[in-house]
Amino acid sequence: MPWRGPEYDGEFPSLGWSVVDWIEANCVIPDGDHKGEPYILTDEMVAFLVHHYRLKPDATEDKPRRAWNYRRSQLVRPQKWGKGPLTAAMICAESVGPVVFAGWDAAGEPVGRPWPTPLIQVTASSEDQTANVYAALQPMIEEGPLAEVIPDTGDTRINLPGGGRIDPVTSKARSRLGQRVTFVVQDETQMWTQSNGGLLLATTQRRGLAGMGGRSVETTNAWDPAENSVAQQTFESKAPDIYRDFRQAPASLSYRNKRERARIHRHVYGNSWWVDMENIESEAAELLETDPAEAERFFGNRIVYGRGAWIPADTWESGDRGEQPADGAPICLGFDGSENNDWTAITAISMDGTVFIPTFGPDEQPTYWNPAEHGGRIPRDEVDAAVDELFERYDVVRMYCDPQDWRSEIGDWSVRHGDERVFEWATNRISQMFEALKTFETNLATGRAGHDGGKALGIAVANARKVARPGQKYILGKATEAQKIDIAMAMVLAHEAWVNSMASGWVPRVQSRVLVFGRRRR
Repeated sequence: MPWRGPEYDGEFPSLGWSVVDWIEANCVIPDGDHKGEPYILTDEMVAFLVHHYRLKPDATEDKPRRAWNYRRSQLVRPQKWGKGPLTAAMICAESVGPVVFAGWDAAGEPVGRPWPTPLIQVTASSEDQTANVYAALQPMIEEGPLAEVIPDTGDTRINLPGGGRIDPVTSKARSRLGQRVTFVVQDETQMWTQSNGGLLLATTQRRGLAGMGGRSVETTNAWDPAENSVAQQTFESKAPDIYRDFRQAPASLSYRNKRERARIHRHVYGNSWWVDMENIESEAAELLETDPAEAERFFGNRIVYGRGAWIPADTWESGDRGEQPADGAPICLGFDGSENNDWTAITAISMDGTVFIPTFGPDEQPTYWNPAEHGGRIPRDEVDAAVDELFERYDVVRMYCDPQDWRSEIGDWSVRHGDERVFEWATNRISQMFEALKTFETNLATGRAGHDGGKALGIAVANARKVARPGQKYILGKATEAQKIDIAMAMVLAHEAWVNSMASGWVPRVQSRVLVFGRRRR
């Protein structure tokens, strides 16, 4: 008999309801004050299980492996939400519960049966990580009704009825990775990268699952997009048979604002009643001081670029040309200004695409200013004098200036040096800034643009981090308040001015430029 059909809009057949009932009847809370009490799933957990065990309406008992709507699932939730106990409960169900499709009953409802020989792997990038799930799994079995059904629960393997087993596995256990398995938990996949063997681990396990008609569930915190982790690849995959459950708060809420951060936490933690929201706030606030991106990912469940560099170190090093243009050469300039909380910087680029920090004044001071060295405020008169000197010293083709806090000075520069050369270019326009960053990255990677190897410029670029914005875009940020990226921001503006000048048909004057090698770097 086929499925009975939907009784309300959006209903679909699922073994998940039976699995939920089985878990709540057989699994117990593994630790804490409520240890040993029945493990009751939250509404979010129920929804996840119902979708994970969703069936095709035309599923047939003779082809149970083809019954599933989803080949695998991904659950993205913040730290301490309860991903470990949930997947431990799923392992219990996959061990002896009704998780294999066995047809439809007389009323058209789905029926499940256990695996005859379940082979399950609890997987992570390290042994410490496998403990996230395994440490919850053992007491969940030992402290409740399952103790009589699964009596052999060792620290390194759990033996199951019928010859099945549960193994904790890491990427180092090469001999186990190719095994045929019925169910796999892949834990904390935001940490699974190519460098630690995580990508190979994931693909190898999926091949083993395919051989048995098994499936997997992937749990993760929000990931750092700079690392191209398994979590990111799963979420971005176009495969239609992957179920993804990623609860996110409105993007308009600021994680740095305490009140809005509390709203984000309430949203992403949902009805996880065991979570102490005051403790979450305290931990998040402390982590914000040293690694705000990680705090926002781990507790805010947001995709934020973290400690991964904006420009890979080897890409930056390969662009070192070791040269600056001589006085009188045509250049473009970029200006990123501040009043007192950040540095102010002017960066230049020669018309052959070499970025450098120019100097000014009798002592050849570099064109960046730290307010801490000037009584807490940027010396505006000195910046103004530096701009005039650069226009006299070089043939400035175009200058792009971020107008924040400096509109009056930029207006003066436009009057003195020509409005066909001095332009406002606001860096807070996300789409335009994203495109400018991508253009610079491409030109640097392909060798069209480079730099003079200056230390200050290199430090600013190394400090820069990608910060995700809606629409799969990003802007530049920094990992900590102490790190400064203003020179890098000015570099992007100078490069954009150069790109637009070249696109507008700039043609070099005869003998307008001579390269000087071995100039002092700043």
